[in-house]
Amino acid sequence: MVNSQDFKNSIPLSSISTPERGTKMSKLTSSSSELDLDRPNIEDYLPSDSIPQPHAKLRLRDLLDISPTLTEAAGAIVDDSFTRCFKSNPPEPWNWNIYLFPLWCLGVVVRYGILFPGRVLVLTIGWIIFLSCYIPVHLLLKGHDKLRKRLERALVELICSFFVASWTGVVKYHGPRPCARPKQVFVANHTSMIDFIVLEQMTAFAVIMQKHPGWVGLLQSTILDSLGCIWFNRSEAKDREIVARKLREHVEGADNNPLLIFPEGTCVNNQFTVMFKKGAFELGSTVCPIAIKYNKIFVDAFWNSKKQSFTTHLLQLMTSWAVVCDVWYLEPQNMKPGETPIEFAERVRDIISVRAGLKKVPWDGYLKYSRPSPKHRERK
Repeated sequence: MVNSQDFKNSIPLSSISTPERGTKMSKLTSSSSELDLDRPNIEDYLPSDSIPQPHAKLRLRDLLDISPTLTEAAGAIVDDSFTRCFKSNPPEPWNWNIYLFPLWCLGVVVRYGILFPGRVLVLTIGWIIFLSCYIPVHLLLKGHDKLRKRLERALVELICSFFVASWTGVVKYHGPRPCARPKQVFVANHTSMIDFIVLEQMTAFAVIMQKHPGWVGLLQSTILDSLGCIWFNRSEAKDREIVARKLREHVEGADNNPLLIFPEGTCVNNQFTVMFKKGAFELGSTVCPIAIKYNKIFVDAFWNSKKQSFTTHLLQLMTSWAVVCDVWYLEPQNMKPGETPIEFAERVRDIISVRAGLKKVPWDGYLKYSRPSPKHRERK
Protein backbone atom coordinates (compact mmCIF):
# COMPACT_ATOMS: atom_id res chain seq x y z
CA MET A 1 0.00 0.00 0.00
CA VAL A 2 1.42 3.40 -0.97
CA ASN A 3 1.70 6.04 1.67
CA SER A 4 -0.19 9.18 0.65
CA GLN A 5 2.42 11.45 2.23
CA ASP A 6 5.23 9.87 0.20
CA PHE A 7 3.14 10.20 -2.92
CA LYS A 8 2.65 13.90 -2.26
CA ASN A 9 6.34 14.52 -1.75
CA SER A 10 7.27 12.65 -4.94
CA ILE A 11 5.36 15.13 -7.24
CA PRO A 12 6.68 18.72 -7.38
CA LEU A 13 3.73 21.12 -7.16
CA SER A 14 5.48 23.74 -9.32
CA SER A 15 5.29 21.43 -12.37
CA ILE A 16 1.51 21.11 -12.13
CA SER A 17 -0.84 23.75 -13.45
CA THR A 18 -3.53 25.27 -11.26
CA PRO A 19 -6.50 23.23 -12.58
CA GLU A 20 -4.41 20.09 -12.61
CA ARG A 21 -3.14 20.93 -9.14
CA GLY A 22 -6.70 21.16 -7.82
CA THR A 23 -7.60 17.92 -9.52
CA LYS A 24 -4.53 16.19 -8.12
CA MET A 25 -5.14 17.52 -4.58
CA SER A 26 -8.76 16.33 -4.60
CA LYS A 27 -7.60 12.90 -5.70
CA LEU A 28 -4.97 12.80 -2.98
CA THR A 29 -7.54 13.84 -0.36
CA SER A 30 -9.96 11.15 -1.45
CA SER A 31 -7.14 8.63 -1.53
CA SER A 32 -6.09 9.62 2.01
CA SER A 33 -9.64 9.29 3.28
CA GLU A 34 -9.90 5.86 1.68
CA LEU A 35 -6.67 4.84 3.40
CA ASP A 36 -8.05 6.07 6.73
CA LEU A 37 -11.14 3.95 6.23
CA ASP A 38 -8.97 0.89 5.81
CA ARG A 39 -7.32 1.40 9.22
CA PRO A 40 -9.07 -0.39 12.14
CA ASN A 41 -10.34 1.87 14.89
CA ILE A 42 -9.29 0.31 18.25
CA GLU A 43 -12.06 2.16 20.11
CA ASP A 44 -14.65 0.17 18.14
CA TYR A 45 -13.40 -3.00 19.86
CA LEU A 46 -13.44 -1.62 23.41
CA PRO A 47 -16.45 -1.41 25.73
CA SER A 48 -17.73 2.10 26.09
CA ASP A 49 -17.14 2.22 29.85
CA SER A 50 -13.41 1.44 29.41
CA ILE A 51 -12.74 4.60 27.37
CA PRO A 52 -11.54 7.37 29.70
CA GLN A 53 -13.84 10.33 29.85
CA PRO A 54 -12.85 13.88 30.76
CA HIS A 55 -12.84 14.27 34.53
CA ALA A 56 -15.25 16.71 36.02
CA LYS A 57 -14.02 19.14 38.59
CA LEU A 58 -13.66 17.28 41.96
CA ARG A 59 -15.19 19.11 44.87
CA LEU A 60 -14.54 18.71 48.60
CA ARG A 61 -18.15 17.82 49.29
CA ASP A 62 -17.79 14.79 46.96
CA LEU A 63 -14.95 13.41 49.13
CA LEU A 64 -16.90 14.09 52.29
CA ASP A 65 -19.87 12.21 50.88
CA ILE A 66 -17.87 9.00 50.34
CA SER A 67 -15.64 9.24 53.45
CA PRO A 68 -18.01 7.22 55.73
CA THR A 69 -18.04 4.42 53.16
CA LEU A 70 -14.25 4.41 52.97
CA THR A 71 -14.03 4.42 56.76
CA GLU A 72 -16.37 1.44 57.06
CA ALA A 73 -14.48 -0.45 54.37
CA ALA A 74 -11.13 0.17 56.04
CA GLY A 75 -12.61 -0.82 59.41
CA ALA A 76 -13.89 -4.10 57.95
CA ILE A 77 -10.44 -4.90 56.58
CA VAL A 78 -8.81 -4.14 59.93
CA ASP A 79 -11.36 -6.21 61.86
CA ASP A 80 -10.84 -9.18 59.54
CA SER A 81 -7.05 -8.92 59.87
CA PHE A 82 -7.32 -8.70 63.65
CA THR A 83 -9.98 -11.34 64.37
CA ARG A 84 -8.32 -13.99 62.20
CA CYS A 85 -5.55 -14.16 64.83
CA PHE A 86 -8.07 -15.47 67.38
CA LYS A 87 -10.13 -17.83 65.24
CA SER A 88 -9.81 -21.58 65.31
CA ASN A 89 -9.76 -23.09 61.86
CA PRO A 90 -11.65 -26.41 62.00
CA PRO A 91 -10.34 -29.18 59.75
CA GLU A 92 -12.23 -30.03 56.60
CA PRO A 93 -14.61 -33.01 57.07
CA TRP A 94 -13.28 -36.20 55.53
CA ASN A 95 -16.07 -38.65 56.45
CA TRP A 96 -18.17 -37.61 53.48
CA ASN A 97 -18.80 -40.94 51.79
CA ILE A 98 -20.02 -44.43 52.63
CA TYR A 99 -16.48 -45.83 52.68
CA LEU A 100 -14.94 -43.37 55.14
CA PHE A 101 -17.89 -42.82 57.47
CA PRO A 102 -17.61 -46.28 59.17
CA LEU A 103 -13.91 -45.60 59.84
CA TRP A 104 -14.80 -42.25 61.40
CA CYS A 105 -17.42 -43.92 63.62
CA LEU A 106 -14.86 -46.50 64.69
CA GLY A 107 -12.43 -43.71 65.57
CA VAL A 108 -15.07 -41.99 67.71
CA VAL A 109 -15.69 -45.24 69.62
CA VAL A 110 -11.96 -45.76 70.21
CA ARG A 111 -11.30 -42.16 71.28
CA TYR A 112 -14.29 -41.78 73.62
CA GLY A 113 -14.75 -45.37 74.75
CA ILE A 114 -11.14 -46.55 75.18
CA LEU A 115 -8.62 -43.71 75.10
CA PHE A 116 -10.59 -41.19 77.14
CA PRO A 117 -11.32 -43.47 80.15
CA GLY A 118 -7.71 -44.63 80.14
CA ARG A 119 -6.46 -41.05 80.10
CA VAL A 120 -8.77 -40.07 82.94
CA LEU A 121 -7.34 -42.98 84.92
CA VAL A 122 -3.77 -41.88 84.18
CA LEU A 123 -4.52 -38.30 85.28
CA THR A 124 -6.29 -39.53 88.44
CA ILE A 125 -3.31 -41.69 89.41
CA GLY A 126 -1.04 -38.74 88.78
CA TRP A 127 -3.01 -36.48 91.10
CA ILE A 128 -3.05 -39.13 93.83
CA ILE A 129 0.73 -39.52 93.66
CA PHE A 130 1.27 -35.77 93.49
CA LEU A 131 -0.97 -34.81 96.42
CA SER A 132 0.27 -37.66 98.63
CA CYS A 133 3.82 -36.31 98.20
CA TYR A 134 3.26 -32.57 97.88
CA ILE A 135 1.19 -32.03 101.02
CA PRO A 136 3.74 -33.62 103.40
CA VAL A 137 6.64 -31.83 101.69
CA HIS A 138 4.89 -28.46 101.83
CA LEU A 139 3.80 -28.79 105.46
CA LEU A 140 6.66 -30.72 107.11
CA LEU A 141 9.66 -29.00 105.50
CA LYS A 142 8.85 -25.44 106.53
CA GLY A 143 12.28 -24.84 108.03
CA HIS A 144 14.22 -26.34 105.11
CA ASP A 145 13.40 -23.94 102.31
CA LYS A 146 16.01 -25.08 99.78
CA LEU A 147 15.09 -28.75 100.09
CA ARG A 148 11.37 -27.96 100.08
CA LYS A 149 11.61 -25.81 96.94
CA ARG A 150 13.65 -28.42 95.14
CA LEU A 151 11.15 -31.18 95.94
CA GLU A 152 8.17 -28.97 95.05
CA ARG A 153 9.73 -28.18 91.69
CA ALA A 154 10.23 -31.87 90.98
CA LEU A 155 6.63 -32.66 91.95
CA VAL A 156 5.21 -29.89 89.76
CA GLU A 157 7.20 -31.22 86.82
CA LEU A 158 5.78 -34.69 87.61
CA ILE A 159 2.12 -33.62 87.59
CA CYS A 160 2.66 -31.67 84.38
CA SER A 161 4.08 -34.85 82.83
CA PHE A 162 0.88 -36.68 83.82
CA PHE A 163 -1.18 -33.92 82.16
CA VAL A 164 0.80 -34.27 78.93
CA ALA A 165 0.39 -38.06 79.11
CA SER A 166 -3.39 -37.63 79.44
CA TRP A 167 -3.42 -36.05 75.97
CA THR A 168 -0.96 -38.61 74.56
CA GLY A 169 1.31 -35.62 74.09
CA VAL A 170 4.09 -36.06 71.55
CA VAL A 171 6.43 -33.18 72.38
CA LYS A 172 9.84 -32.77 70.81
CA TYR A 173 12.25 -30.37 72.53
CA HIS A 174 15.06 -28.74 70.58
CA GLY A 175 18.04 -27.02 72.16
CA PRO A 176 19.60 -27.00 75.64
CA ARG A 177 17.31 -27.35 78.64
CA PRO A 178 16.79 -24.05 80.53
CA CYS A 179 18.45 -23.58 83.90
CA ALA A 180 18.02 -21.08 86.73
CA ARG A 181 20.32 -18.05 86.41
CA PRO A 182 19.98 -14.53 87.75
CA LYS A 183 19.18 -11.65 85.39
CA GLN A 184 17.50 -13.97 82.90
CA VAL A 185 13.93 -14.19 81.60
CA PHE A 186 12.27 -16.61 79.17
CA VAL A 187 9.63 -15.46 76.66
CA ALA A 188 7.42 -17.62 74.42
CA ASN A 189 4.54 -17.29 71.98
CA HIS A 190 1.17 -18.16 73.49
CA THR A 191 -1.48 -20.51 72.08
CA SER A 192 -3.15 -22.03 75.12
CA MET A 193 -2.70 -22.46 78.85
CA ILE A 194 -1.24 -25.86 78.03
CA ASP A 195 1.87 -23.97 76.80
CA PHE A 196 2.77 -23.59 80.45
CA ILE A 197 2.21 -27.32 81.12
CA VAL A 198 4.28 -28.36 78.09
CA LEU A 199 7.19 -26.17 79.21
CA GLU A 200 6.76 -26.92 82.90
CA GLN A 201 7.24 -30.67 82.56
CA MET A 202 10.85 -29.98 81.52
CA THR A 203 11.67 -27.01 83.77
CA ALA A 204 9.76 -25.63 86.75
CA PHE A 205 9.21 -22.04 85.63
CA ALA A 206 7.73 -19.22 87.64
CA VAL A 207 5.16 -17.78 85.26
CA ILE A 208 3.30 -14.49 84.96
CA MET A 209 -0.35 -15.32 84.33
CA GLN A 210 -3.84 -13.90 84.41
CA LYS A 211 -5.73 -14.82 87.59
CA HIS A 212 -8.38 -17.42 86.70
CA PRO A 213 -11.51 -18.50 88.60
CA GLY A 214 -12.56 -22.04 89.54
CA TRP A 215 -10.22 -24.98 90.01
CA VAL A 216 -7.50 -23.30 87.93
CA GLY A 217 -7.53 -20.37 90.34
CA LEU A 218 -7.28 -22.79 93.27
CA LEU A 219 -4.16 -24.36 91.77
CA GLN A 220 -2.72 -20.90 91.16
CA SER A 221 -3.15 -19.77 94.74
CA THR A 222 -1.79 -22.98 96.28
CA ILE A 223 0.54 -25.20 94.25
CA LEU A 224 1.80 -22.76 91.63
CA ASP A 225 2.17 -19.97 94.17
CA SER A 226 4.95 -21.97 95.80
CA LEU A 227 7.00 -21.65 92.59
CA GLY A 228 7.04 -17.86 92.83
CA CYS A 229 4.47 -17.30 90.08
CA ILE A 230 3.06 -13.79 89.66
CA TRP A 231 -0.67 -13.27 89.09
CA PHE A 232 -2.47 -10.20 87.76
CA ASN A 233 -5.93 -9.05 86.76
CA ARG A 234 -6.39 -7.18 83.48
CA SER A 235 -9.23 -5.11 84.89
CA GLU A 236 -7.07 -3.68 87.68
CA ALA A 237 -4.83 -0.82 86.49
CA LYS A 238 -2.80 -0.86 89.71
CA ASP A 239 -1.78 -4.47 89.05
CA ARG A 240 0.61 -3.26 86.35
CA GLU A 241 2.78 -1.39 88.84
CA ILE A 242 2.73 -4.32 91.27
CA VAL A 243 3.65 -6.81 88.54
CA ALA A 244 6.48 -4.58 87.28
CA ARG A 245 7.93 -4.36 90.80
CA LYS A 246 7.63 -8.14 91.39
CA LEU A 247 9.26 -8.81 88.02
CA ARG A 248 12.38 -6.87 88.96
CA GLU A 249 12.55 -8.49 92.39
CA HIS A 250 12.21 -11.99 90.95
CA VAL A 251 14.83 -11.48 88.25
CA GLU A 252 17.35 -10.19 90.78
CA GLY A 253 16.98 -13.27 93.03
CA ALA A 254 19.66 -15.90 92.45
CA ASP A 255 17.66 -18.78 94.03
CA ASN A 256 14.35 -18.07 92.27
CA ASN A 257 12.93 -20.33 89.59
CA PRO A 258 13.44 -19.26 85.96
CA LEU A 259 10.89 -16.62 84.99
CA LEU A 260 8.57 -17.39 82.05
CA ILE A 261 6.55 -14.65 80.34
CA PHE A 262 4.09 -14.80 77.46
CA PRO A 263 4.54 -11.23 76.14
CA GLU A 264 1.61 -11.41 73.72
CA GLY A 265 -0.66 -11.24 76.77
CA THR A 266 -3.34 -13.45 75.23
CA CYS A 267 -3.80 -16.75 73.37
CA VAL A 268 -3.26 -16.57 69.60
CA ASN A 269 -4.19 -19.37 67.19
CA ASN A 270 -0.59 -20.52 66.52
CA GLN A 271 -0.64 -19.06 63.01
CA PHE A 272 0.20 -15.46 63.93
CA THR A 273 2.10 -13.48 66.54
CA VAL A 274 0.70 -10.21 67.86
CA MET A 275 2.69 -7.38 69.45
CA PHE A 276 4.93 -8.26 72.39
CA LYS A 277 4.50 -6.17 75.53
CA LYS A 278 7.71 -4.39 76.42
CA GLY A 279 7.67 -5.22 80.15
CA ALA A 280 9.91 -8.28 79.81
CA PHE A 281 12.36 -6.35 77.64
CA GLU A 282 13.05 -3.35 79.87
CA LEU A 283 14.36 -5.29 82.86
CA GLY A 284 17.99 -5.12 81.71
CA SER A 285 18.10 -8.93 81.69
CA THR A 286 19.05 -11.55 79.13
CA VAL A 287 15.98 -12.67 77.18
CA CYS A 288 15.78 -16.34 76.16
CA PRO A 289 13.22 -16.89 73.36
CA ILE A 290 11.13 -20.07 73.21
CA ALA A 291 9.19 -20.97 70.06
CA ILE A 292 6.19 -23.32 70.35
CA LYS A 293 4.51 -24.82 67.29
CA TYR A 294 1.57 -27.26 67.42
CA ASN A 295 0.80 -29.70 64.65
CA LYS A 296 -2.94 -29.67 63.87
CA ILE A 297 -2.95 -33.14 62.35
CA PHE A 298 -5.03 -34.54 65.24
CA VAL A 299 -6.35 -31.53 67.19
CA ASP A 300 -6.13 -27.75 67.24
CA ALA A 301 -4.46 -26.79 70.52
CA PHE A 302 -5.65 -23.17 70.38
CA TRP A 303 -7.75 -22.18 73.39
CA ASN A 304 -10.40 -19.58 72.61
CA SER A 305 -11.15 -18.47 76.15
CA LYS A 306 -14.10 -16.35 74.99
CA LYS A 307 -15.95 -19.41 73.64
CA GLN A 308 -14.97 -22.31 75.91
CA SER A 309 -13.75 -22.90 79.44
CA PHE A 310 -10.36 -24.43 80.14
CA THR A 311 -12.07 -27.61 81.38
CA THR A 312 -13.85 -27.99 78.03
CA HIS A 313 -10.56 -27.32 76.28
CA LEU A 314 -8.85 -30.09 78.26
CA LEU A 315 -11.68 -32.52 77.47
CA GLN A 316 -11.25 -31.70 73.79
CA LEU A 317 -7.55 -32.57 74.03
CA MET A 318 -8.18 -35.73 76.02
CA THR A 319 -10.68 -37.04 73.45
CA SER A 320 -8.35 -36.46 70.50
CA TRP A 321 -5.83 -38.92 69.15
CA ALA A 322 -2.77 -36.97 70.29
CA VAL A 323 -1.28 -33.49 70.82
CA VAL A 324 1.80 -33.06 68.63
CA CYS A 325 4.13 -30.19 69.44
CA ASP A 326 7.65 -28.85 68.83
CA VAL A 327 9.48 -26.61 71.30
CA TRP A 328 12.66 -24.72 70.41
CA TYR A 329 14.89 -23.16 73.06
CA LEU A 330 16.59 -20.41 71.06
CA GLU A 331 19.76 -18.42 71.52
CA PRO A 332 19.65 -15.86 74.40
CA GLN A 333 19.38 -12.22 73.32
CA ASN A 334 20.56 -8.99 74.91
CA MET A 335 19.54 -5.43 74.18
CA LYS A 336 21.86 -3.77 71.68
CA PRO A 337 23.37 -0.29 72.25
CA GLY A 338 20.85 2.36 71.27
CA GLU A 339 18.01 -0.14 71.01
CA THR A 340 14.72 0.69 72.72
CA PRO A 341 12.70 -1.93 74.65
CA ILE A 342 10.05 -1.89 71.91
CA GLU A 343 12.65 -2.52 69.19
CA PHE A 344 14.18 -5.26 71.34
CA ALA A 345 10.74 -6.89 71.73
CA GLU A 346 10.14 -6.77 67.97
CA ARG A 347 13.54 -8.33 67.28
CA VAL A 348 12.80 -11.23 69.63
CA ARG A 349 9.33 -11.60 68.08
CA ASP A 350 11.00 -11.90 64.68
CA ILE A 351 13.23 -14.71 65.95
CA ILE A 352 10.30 -16.67 67.43
CA SER A 353 8.06 -16.11 64.40
CA VAL A 354 10.68 -17.30 61.93
CA ARG A 355 11.55 -20.41 63.96
CA ALA A 356 7.91 -21.46 64.52
CA GLY A 357 6.72 -20.44 61.05
CA LEU A 358 4.26 -17.81 62.33
CA LYS A 359 3.09 -14.62 60.61
CA LYS A 360 3.61 -11.28 62.32
CA VAL A 361 0.69 -8.87 62.59
CA PRO A 362 0.84 -5.32 64.02
CA TRP A 363 -1.98 -5.69 66.54
CA ASP A 364 -2.15 -5.40 70.31
CA GLY A 365 -3.53 -8.61 71.79
CA TYR A 366 -5.34 -6.72 74.56
CA LEU A 367 -7.79 -5.43 71.94
CA LYS A 368 -9.26 -8.94 72.08
CA TYR A 369 -10.69 -8.08 75.51
CA SER A 370 -11.33 -4.32 75.24
CA ARG A 371 -11.86 -2.61 71.92
CA PRO A 372 -10.88 1.11 71.79
CA SER A 373 -13.63 3.68 71.86
CA PRO A 374 -14.78 5.31 68.58
CA LYS A 375 -13.28 8.62 69.70
CA HIS A 376 -9.92 6.97 70.32
CA ARG A 377 -9.98 5.26 66.90
CA GLU A 378 -10.93 8.55 65.23
CA ARG A 379 -8.12 10.39 67.01
CA LYS A 380 -5.61 7.71 65.93
